[in-house]
Amino acid sequence: MPMRLRLAIHGKRNDRIFHLVAVNQRSRRNAKPTELLGVYDPRVRPGGPEHKTVEWSVGRIRYWLSVGAIPTKSVVKLLEMGNILKPGSPFHSKPLPPLMTTETASTKTESESVTGPEQTASS
Repeated sequence: MPMRLRLAIHGKRNDRIFHLVAVNQRSRRNAKPTELLGVYDPRVRPGGPEHKTVEWSVGRIRYWLSVGAIPTKSVVKLLEMGNILKPGSPFHSKPLPPLMTTETASTKTESESVTGPEQTASS
């Protein structure tokens, strides 16, 4: 069963709390998780701590990564901020190839228009 480390959304609108969970990748975002690994609260509360809070079980996160669970992009960012994953980890998505610039696109269209489509003689 392929596992994924993802964030499950809880709380009311404009006051979200995210649970870091290990869950079967074929299940819904807020489906019952296999294991709760941590809680991420992105809001800075007035009168409370003046920073975002993250509580997680580092040992269990490392266990799930070692058995092949794949983290989502947002989880990879969180784990890097917490120094659980190194910046060059294999969980980063591969960089996309560079887009075609307008110069190369215009030279392609010019070369096609000069040669033109080949025409065949009909009999």
